[in-house]
Amino acid sequence: MRKLLLGLATVALTLAGTAYAQDKNYTIGVSIPAADHGWTSGVVFHAERVAKKLMAEHPGLNVIVKTSPDPASQANAVQDLETQGIDALVILPTDPDPLVNAIKEVKDKGKFVALVDRAPSNNDNSVRDLYVAGNNPALGEVAGKYIAEKTPNAEVVIIRGLPIPIDQQRQDGFDKGIAGSKVKVLDRQYGNWNRDDAFKVMQDYLTKYPKIDVVWCQDDDMAVGVLQAIEQAKRTDIQYVVAGAGSKDMIKKVMDGDKMIPVDVLYPPAMVGTAMELTAAGLIDQVPVHGNYILDATLVTKDNAKNFYFPDSPF
Repeated sequence: MRKLLLGLATVALTLAGTAYAQDKNYTIGVSIPAADHGWTSGVVFHAERVAKKLMAEHPGLNVIVKTSPDPASQANAVQDLETQGIDALVILPTDPDPLVNAIKEVKDKGKFVALVDRAPSNNDNSVRDLYVAGNNPALGEVAGKYIAEKTPNAEVVIIRGLPIPIDQQRQDGFDKGIAGSKVKVLDRQYGNWNRDDAFKVMQDYLTKYPKIDVVWCQDDDMAVGVLQAIEQAKRTDIQYVVAGAGSKDMIKKVMDGDKMIPVDVLYPPAMVGTAMELTAAGLIDQVPVHGNYILDATLVTKDNAKNFYFPDSPF
């Protein structure tokens, strides 16, 4: 039912620009991480794109987008947005746990809060009205199942993201995906969703382990660093790398049949735009948009890759 209501909300918003009159002015504050790697650059791109689109469709709507490099800066940004008289907050936290109090302050004042991607580790639903996210457990599970089926006896190294709740959800999903198989995990280290950090972690793995069959890293940006390290070391034992997000570069490799990137797992940064559109629908058209909106973690293969390739995207 929630998905149905949210689907109807999207339709209602599409019609709102021409079919409904807006007799009140609204302000939506959007707080997101700074573009410190490929995925977050996509988040910034889509947030700014959708903000312009919504304001063009609704002359009485003001959308303010603020980017922040860390939780402390983002907490200040949220407070600044609140002082500007926002009616709703759309927030993709850099790290959700340190930002719970700042988000709660907005929520406790009766403002609508849409939380995107990263939820607090205790899954406190009281800090949000709407939750829009990719399926983090499924992102890991889809990757794990693919590896277990394609390479049943693989020795795998893992490059994690950041030590935040969604990283653990992905790890738990991966472990579920390989459960019952003979896939062996050699090591897990954080690459911070950063290609340079992933490059260094992969260099360390290549030094420590004379044989590696498969690399799983949670993020397409990290996969760039992983591939560079493998090529630089001239290692031929590594059969392939599985990453995730759906960047145009990785999707193109899948399309082209690159043996090192045979698949990718979707986790679209455009989800922030979905949250903004649903929030606007709730404010302007009074459409019920409370609840959870979880996107699928689709396995991208050579057969379906063309459906997910957007060459003009920044990510």
